[in-house]
Amino acid sequence: MSNFNREPAHTTSRPRLRRKEVPAYLQDRHGIDIAYATLEKLATIGGGPAMQYAGRIPLYHRDDLDLWAEARLSKPVRSTSERGL
Repeated sequence: MSNFNREPAHTTSRPRLRRKEVPAYLQDRHGIDIAYATLEKLATIGGGPAMQYAGRIPLYHRDDLDLWAEARLSKPVRSTSERGL
């Protein structure tokens, strides 16, 4: 089956995404680049977005992805000195 005519995951109406769909969703929706391998690692050690399982398949709810992405972003700043690490 070809991927050329498939609709991107973020434009479907499914509330939960498979892990392989999450990087594209986060990049398109929030501008956050994250590798699939990083999501796998975070699922093991913690610190990643919340997930649920359907059998052995991890699923990520869009709301949880949005909350996780917003928590990773700083508040808006006008200069680097405002960043306040």
